[in-house]
Amino acid sequence: MGITKKGTEALLDNHQALLQAPFESIREQIHGLQNLGINGSVLSRLVKKRPDVLISEDIHSLICFLSHDDLKGMIEAPQLARLLILTDPKFLSGFEAKVRLLVDLGIPMERLAHVLNNVNLTKALCLKSSEDIERMMAYLNRFGGVELILRRPTILNFDLDSQLVPRIEFLLNMSGGDGAATTSVLLKLPFILAYTVEHYTNHVEFFRSVAGLTDEEIFKIILIYPSLFSASRERKLQPRIEFLKECGFSSNDIYKLLIKAPLFLSLSFEDNLAYKLVLLVKIGYEYRTKELGFAMGWVCRTSCKNMQEVISLFLNYGLTYEEILAMGKKHPQVLQYNHKSMRQKLDYLTEEMGYEVKETLAFPAFLGYGFDARIKHRFEASGKLSGEQGMSINKLFSMSSARFSKKHENKLPPVTTVTVK
Repeated sequence: MGITKKGTEALLDNHQALLQAPFESIREQIHGLQNLGINGSVLSRLVKKRPDVLISEDIHSLICFLSHDDLKGMIEAPQLARLLILTDPKFLSGFEAKVRLLVDLGIPMERLAHVLNNVNLTKALCLKSSEDIERMMAYLNRFGGVELILRRPTILNFDLDSQLVPRIEFLLNMSGGDGAATTSVLLKLPFILAYTVEHYTNHVEFFRSVAGLTDEEIFKIILIYPSLFSASRERKLQPRIEFLKECGFSSNDIYKLLIKAPLFLSLSFEDNLAYKLVLLVKIGYEYRTKELGFAMGWVCRTSCKNMQEVISLFLNYGLTYEEILAMGKKHPQVLQYNHKSMRQKLDYLTEEMGYEVKETLAFPAFLGYGFDARIKHRFEASGKLSGEQGMSINKLFSMSSARFSKKHENKLPPVTTVTVK
């Protein structure tokens, strides 16, 4: 196993039970560990730290259990080694029953390995009684249960009474007792349960006192973006809310922006927001205005590179910064659209439909429509009415689908019916 003669003598001198144990039983234990993938340096390190692993009856039972055909290789060697090093063998008693209990409580057999390899086995199983595990699962069943565990197995590491219940109850109270909404938050970001109640409280109090939001508004933002609890209050939340206030935002304005663009709270300023701020000011947005604040929210949904490409695309088509600014104020989403998709639409608009690019100044929402399903389909179904015939793209594309179909149904391609005999 790579243990030196001197190291071997020290092990035997310090562990008389090991010295007195039958050689064949020790060799059998070693072979059992090797068959489970623990060998080489991992095995020698395990024996040095926990010599009784070679003679413990509880560990022998564990090895036999994990050697069953349906379980062999289920727990990865490094995970099994951690379990054996960190856990007193007496706490391994009942391990088999607890694993079987997880399956009985709803963990699919095909996902059991995922769960076992992503928890602290000592905390999740060995130091909990079967009754504790049943109680935890019964409580969690109100909030996603098995699905929640599968998304974040480490939840099993927590203590039910001192950790999980207070944290979930805090979120439940914030939701006004809405269990479905609380479940939605937990399933979106199970990691949220790693934060303490104090952490939740500090973040919520910040939005109450600094942003002026109500608990109902705060929870609606949490429901959309639970990751706001991951944002540092000092480094991210405080400066972002102060920026919005400098732009003249009221509490209601802050709420409207965060409900639509919660990423504003967590994106890096140096690597993301700063570049976008420079680009917005460059095309004409004035600093400390609501228009700039709302524009910052919209551009959170796109990359710096795509935003730069969009602006360059407009400039290459002959639009000025002033016209891009006017378009952005009228339809803020325009700066977040994919530049490749926009190029396709502008090419089609000018080359196939016969319109000028400046037509989009009056109706920038055109650039957000699907190319095949809306733009190309409607243009062809309308009989290819072009800008030369006086029809605006606003009139052609803003019409409801029902009204458009009724008006142009005679121009749509005939439907061919095939009778199968």
